[in-house]
Amino acid sequence: MYSNYGQLLINFASYKDIDPFIANHSEWLQNEFPEGLVRIRKYNVGPGDSWKFELRILGSYDTSLNELRHLGTDLLAKVRQSPLGTDWRLDMMNPIRQLKTVYDEKKARTVNISRENIANALKRSYDGLNVGLYREKNKLYPIQWRNTEEERRSMLSHLDTLPVRNDHAVTSVPLSQVSDNTDFQWEEPYIIRWDRQRQAAIQGSPLLSSTFADLKKSVAKDIEGYSLPEGFSLFWDGEEDSSKTAQQQLLPGVIPAVIVILLCLVATFNDFRPIVVILCTLPFALIGITAGLLLFDVPFGFMALLGAMSLAGMMNKNIVVLLDACNENIAKGMHPYNAIVEAAVCRVRPVMLAAGTTVLGVIPLLQDVFWIGLAVAIMGGLAIGSLLTLIAVPLFYAIIYRLEPPPKEGT
Repeated sequence: MYSNYGQLLINFASYKDIDPFIANHSEWLQNEFPEGLVRIRKYNVGPGDSWKFELRILGSYDTSLNELRHLGTDLLAKVRQSPLGTDWRLDMMNPIRQLKTVYDEKKARTVNISRENIANALKRSYDGLNVGLYREKNKLYPIQWRNTEEERRSMLSHLDTLPVRNDHAVTSVPLSQVSDNTDFQWEEPYIIRWDRQRQAAIQGSPLLSSTFADLKKSVAKDIEGYSLPEGFSLFWDGEEDSSKTAQQQLLPGVIPAVIVILLCLVATFNDFRPIVVILCTLPFALIGITAGLLLFDVPFGFMALLGAMSLAGMMNKNIVVLLDACNENIAKGMHPYNAIVEAAVCRVRPVMLAAGTTVLGVIPLLQDVFWIGLAVAIMGGLAIGSLLTLIAVPLFYAIIYRLEPPPKEGT
């Protein structure tokens, strides 16, 4: 893609060897190649972003590239101060020096020379023109027409005498005869656009010991306090945009599912108070999810979010089992207070066995890099959540139904 860009792929026998390799070689590469950006990154499992931290400065379609570069460089200097980030860069490439020739249309017409003829002459003299292909077995090699190495080195010293000719002519004319001026100028090699707007993106990566959320939080004040000129705006891309997009795509499926679940619960209990008990108990699963993610050092990513959503259904099942047992006890003539306590005691074994089998069933997923977030969320949330369900359901049931302990016999 770019002449100043290279890529080296390294394969490992185990993914566990990648982080130690990055930690051991990052500092060495910075010391050995201080003039370049040497970035080591792991390939994502599934779709992912090349840069987790990516903040785009957007301008209009005709915004000055120099102004964009100035804003990007200024803001990059501010976020670079964060100790939680590395591999900072501005995606606008360095300006390059270009040879500009002013075409003299009046002079060129007299000798039948076009702009394309001048461009071909300049390209032939240094880079070379492709004039054919050479086949060797199953490989094709380009045949280039260009000046000798010595002529290429000394081209700038006699550029005015560079021969230019028409495609159908047998004689040539010097470049100075068909141009007014030839000079060097600095210009942007690429004009990068985002949604048809000119842009400059500040890109970076969090350290291995931190996450994108930590990195964004550490630079949030500098970014929010940065004053942009009129006509410019900021857009968070990278992991920020990917997370929002993934969450938004879940909403069309989550909302109908929640509505169906609520309708089923209303049809089952014919009362809204059991639903309140369920809704009050479900958040306790977050305790187990948080503990599991911290224990295994796994970020709360998209797969962990799916695990938390599926965990809500598992917790809902356990709560329904307890409430159904409570209703059975009440139907037998038991006092509601004693009924919910007895239901929690009697359903300890089935609830914990169901949770235990599910936890054991997802243990093999801990070895997979892609599914570990989902497995940890289910394991921690279900283990702790099921245990707390046996305590929280009777508590919320007694509060919502305003139950009092039955009077003791003989009092």
